[in-house]
Amino acid sequence: MGDTGISGEVIGIDLGTTYSCVAVARKGRGVEIIANDQGNRTTPSYVAFSPASAGSERFIGEAAKNQATLNPRGTIFDAKRLIGKKYDDPEVQKDLSPEEISAMVLWKMKEAAEQYLGKQVINAVVTVPAYFNDSQRRATKDAGIIAGLNVLRIINEPTAGALAYGVNQGPDKKGTILVYDLGGGTFDVSVLEINDGIFEVLATGGDTHLGGGDFDQRVMKYFIDLIKKKYGKDVSQDPKALGKLRRECERAKRVLSTQTQTRVEIDSLIQGVDYFCEPLTRARFEALNLDLFERTLEIVKSTLKDAKVSKGRIDEIVLVGGSTRIPKVGEMLRKAFDGKEPCNGINPDEAVAYGAAILGANLAGDRPGVVLFDVTPLSLGIRVHGDLMSIVVPRNTPIPTKKSKGEYRTVKDQQTGLFIEVLQGERARGKDCLLLGSFRLTGIPAAPRGAVLVEVTFEVDADGILTVTAKEEATGKSKSLAIDNYKRNLSSREIERMIREAREMAEHDKKETARVEARNQLEDAIYDLNKAVAAKLHMKYGEVEGAVRETSEWLDNNNGASMQDYKDKSRKLKNLLKKV
Repeated sequence: MGDTGISGEVIGIDLGTTYSCVAVARKGRGVEIIANDQGNRTTPSYVAFSPASAGSERFIGEAAKNQATLNPRGTIFDAKRLIGKKYDDPEVQKDLSPEEISAMVLWKMKEAAEQYLGKQVINAVVTVPAYFNDSQRRATKDAGIIAGLNVLRIINEPTAGALAYGVNQGPDKKGTILVYDLGGGTFDVSVLEINDGIFEVLATGGDTHLGGGDFDQRVMKYFIDLIKKKYGKDVSQDPKALGKLRRECERAKRVLSTQTQTRVEIDSLIQGVDYFCEPLTRARFEALNLDLFERTLEIVKSTLKDAKVSKGRIDEIVLVGGSTRIPKVGEMLRKAFDGKEPCNGINPDEAVAYGAAILGANLAGDRPGVVLFDVTPLSLGIRVHGDLMSIVVPRNTPIPTKKSKGEYRTVKDQQTGLFIEVLQGERARGKDCLLLGSFRLTGIPAAPRGAVLVEVTFEVDADGILTVTAKEEATGKSKSLAIDNYKRNLSSREIERMIREAREMAEHDKKETARVEARNQLEDAIYDLNKAVAAKLHMKYGEVEGAVRETSEWLDNNNGASMQDYKDKSRKLKNLLKKV
């Protein structure tokens, strides 16, 4: 290894929703994709537990998937969609969490690497969807620790795919590329600039509940309805029958990538249906999933807009993820980009692990010359007076980053503490954003409202993990919070919903922000007038006192007043203030 202090090989792991892959980049040998004990280069992200009566064995990967139809209640898959939030299954897991399930898959990848390399492996780079939030990234690191790995870096999946593409193209590769990453459970898109080994992410987008598994579900529903109509049987109520149907629908989907028609055939599907056999055409498959395919194009357009890049500036479209083999995907992308042919020069199943291995070698000092600048997927900030979201780190800021704002002040007289609520999202109001965590800065000097100044600093490391610090300027008193309370965070689907709503509600949010700011200004006017009057007690100020009392009562009873109403009241008080 190089002089980085990292000993031993650094493996790259694509921890996929449906399949996982591991690779290693060794000096003088390039990148090697590591096969599992069955000789396959990808491993199902499945974990299974046999019933107590069968010895309570644990199966991971191929073995777990192979017994899934016989043991549907004891088989867990798609756990990555749940990582970073609570998950309880009394039938199977008892106290197991998605982190522990993912850890078992990571351990399987670690084991395959150790068998291949003939020695212990400790260090790894692990990939996650670009739209994973802070809690999900931390949970993935936790899973690595449980698996006995030192996770040196968390990298976004499409960024890893771009590394694989860029390195394959050679050190002199330049241009703007769009990585379209459609896997088994998640969809990501990134726009990057490549220039002489420097990879700069301009923008990311995605949906962590959109992928090949969702296509399978659509086909399954089609056949469930068909079986109910034809045989009067409800397959959805029989876990074993459902497992058989799921497996066959997944197989059919893969076949339709190369053929225009196939048959879904299942022996002993359910009581009363000894042999089920029905055709499935590519056209039918595409029709069942058309809205999902179109959803990916909406995200592509949105990400290009965020990156401020026109589709004509895209030099290459790089396909990553096994679901990009679906012919409709390539057809839609060609049409959307005026006939530009997507690049299929890298294996879509292996590209993410390949790129992670490249970054691993780079971190170890074995592959210098690769510089990576990733970005924050969502804006980060704090809640301020009036429930406004004050952004400190804007969305798509290159990371690692450290940004500060020193404009925060106390809002009450003699205030000795400040409650900091850390938010993630794109909406103007705090209630519409994701609350990541909170802490209290105490011991600040008692002073009049607005006299105490507090600086808030957000530091995002190379893994996209966040630390927030609040510091009172005069005394230097500070308090920090590492965001790790992921068990109470909202789901990634809710974050995606917030992104969509932010675009739809942009004009409404702009007006609402102006209204709240007008209200805050009215509160300031009341405070300033009270303060001015208190300083001149010898004056007769009945008119002023009455106006302050009347306006304060009106403010308490008119929280939803218009911006103009607040401004009118402020103007009247400011005119009175001139007389004091």
